[in-house]
Amino acid sequence: MPAQYGQYQNEIYLQGLGDVRPPMSTDPTTLESMAKGLLDSGPFGYVAGGAGSGATVRANREAFDRWRLVPRMLRDATDRDLSTTVLGQQLPAPILLAPVGVQAIVHPDAESATARAAAGLGLPMILSTASSTSIEEVAAASGEGPRWYQLYWPNDDEVCASLLRRAKAAGYTALVVTLDTWTLAWRPTDLDQAYLPFLRGIGTAIPFSDPAFRAGLEKTPEEDPQMAILRWVGLFTGQDKSWDRLAFLREHWDGPIVLKGIQHVDDARRAADAGIEGIVVSNHGGRQVDGAIASLDALPGIAEAVGDRLDVLFDSGVRTGADVLKAIALGAKAVLLGRPWVYGLAHSGEAGVRHVLRSILADTELTLGLAGHRTPGALGRDALAEVTR
Repeated sequence: MPAQYGQYQNEIYLQGLGDVRPPMSTDPTTLESMAKGLLDSGPFGYVAGGAGSGATVRANREAFDRWRLVPRMLRDATDRDLSTTVLGQQLPAPILLAPVGVQAIVHPDAESATARAAAGLGLPMILSTASSTSIEEVAAASGEGPRWYQLYWPNDDEVCASLLRRAKAAGYTALVVTLDTWTLAWRPTDLDQAYLPFLRGIGTAIPFSDPAFRAGLEKTPEEDPQMAILRWVGLFTGQDKSWDRLAFLREHWDGPIVLKGIQHVDDARRAADAGIEGIVVSNHGGRQVDGAIASLDALPGIAEAVGDRLDVLFDSGVRTGADVLKAIALGAKAVLLGRPWVYGLAHSGEAGVRHVLRSILADTELTLGLAGHRTPGALGRDALAEVTR
């Protein structure tokens, strides 16, 4: 029987009879301001900030506002089913947890708390290479939950191959390769505070526990942490890759590969031509190229061009259930959710992540039904109207 996520609404109302209220807001658009009051300025700015003037962050949200759902009536939408299939894997809903690094800067339980919350709902967590918890520890916290591994592609092939072996051995089933962050963008929020977690040894748990990385050090990270930090920062920044290098990943990963950061139709076609199983239409939440196209503006053309050849996923700017449905109607099979659950993690760890995810799931299911649809697969462009000003 499909999960009835909308029941979370009834659960909250019934708890209210005992004067019990949700642990935090059920409105994901307000969670950022909540987190600002909880976190120090450095960690908050690192999570919330974007590249340059923040134009791309704003564009992501403005793009969602240009598309409006067109509700249909008398459509027998009482019973809904959010389940979908992505990369051949059955998922209970078209929502995955986007790869977010350095989670220890917002809560001490970090990625392990997130993994437990995601696993409890059957949603895939995508573990960032910049994790503050090791590949194996997160896998243990995830248990039987679905999990994917995100790669910041190191400039050392032996280290890269070692990371992939570890992820495969720990039960991560898909590889998500981030293409748009081979060097950090100009991020004034972080620069003004001279705050970069990696230089403080946060977000380095995966390389510091990796045998190939440790073999390249004169002293262990425990003996000389600063030298190890500088070596790792140098390994995962500074060098762009080329399309012919995808063969290396295929050689060392026998599962599906997803390329994250696609914004141009030609790049989507090249990914399909290379036999890649999936892409994420993403601008990294506005964190990399200031003044870039909104991801939602890029999505329809890309989905039309390659949606029959690979799985098109989406992220950047997703906040509400309506946003999830709009992205699916424009061609995405599923969305990656980022900042909202990070703010939930900051509030109360695993419980905070679970609350945010349950809220998004309930909002998505209820909005789907109220718009006159029973499944995400029923959504198409005719479910939307574009608002021009």
